[in-house]
Amino acid sequence: MEQNVFLALLGFAFVTSVTPGPNNLMLMASGANFGFRRTLPHMLGISLGFGVMCFAMGLGVAGAMLALPATGMVLKLVSVLYMLWLAARIARAAPPDAAAAPGRPMTFLQAAAFQWVNPKAWTMALGAIALYAADRSLMALIWVAVVFSLVNLPTVSLWALMGQGMRRWLDRPSRLRAFNWTMAALLVLSLLPVLRM
Repeated sequence: MEQNVFLALLGFAFVTSVTPGPNNLMLMASGANFGFRRTLPHMLGISLGFGVMCFAMGLGVAGAMLALPATGMVLKLVSVLYMLWLAARIARAAPPDAAAAPGRPMTFLQAAAFQWVNPKAWTMALGAIALYAADRSLMALIWVAVVFSLVNLPTVSLWALMGQGMRRWLDRPSRLRAFNWTMAALLVLSLLPVLRM
């Protein structure tokens, strides 16, 4: 990959990974509710899961899935339902030190699998492949997957750190409840672009 193309890919990966979206909102909520260390599997699942998703989509998974008109509608429905379920989990999260906290951080596999129903992840992956691996060559797809995985981890970590940094302020149950409901509402609002498609 040429140096100027590589630098452009780095910039694209950074901007799309660090901006708000379902992954980052959930990481902020997880950092606030469970702390940075317990959120680490979630962060790794996003980073590696998204890299695998980019690679698989470049190999033709996206084309095969979207070739059938009904597949796009099913994917949208599953995405919306799953994100609404996640928003409900965030809204109901208990204080971090609660003895019987009903919630727990997302696991590595859950976070990796979530990429397949995350509308922002689909948009990012399709854009990255179209711009930086248009020829669908194996090396180009590997570059896109590796760059996104490496850039993604530190950028998503910032959101978990921001959430953890808010823990002291969120020590009152009423504040934590308001924060969790706000994060849940923002996650639901992030569905609006999908619903307009």
